[in-house]
Amino acid sequence: MVELVEAIAKNLVDHPEEVQVTQTENDQTVVIELKVAADDMGKVIGKQGRIAKAIRVVVKAAATKMNKKVVVEIAQ
Repeated sequence: MVELVEAIAKNLVDHPEEVQVTQTENDQTVVIELKVAADDMGKVIGKQGRIAKAIRVVVKAAATKMNKKVVVEIAQ
C-alpha cells in the first residue's frame, strides 16, 4: 500500500524527493499518512478534494484483497 500511495504522489508533485509515506497498522485498520511539500499540497488534494478522493478509492480497492480497512491521511 505504501508503495502505491508513494508512486501516485510522486507523479503528481513538483518535489517528489519530499514525498514521505508512513504506515501504521492495528487489528483491521491500516493508516497511511502522506506528507508532501507545502507548495505541492494543492496538487495532491486537487479541486474540491477530487484527487485526494481518487487516491483513497484506489487504495481502498487494493485493500479489499487484504480484508482490511485502509485510511489515507494527508498531513501538512
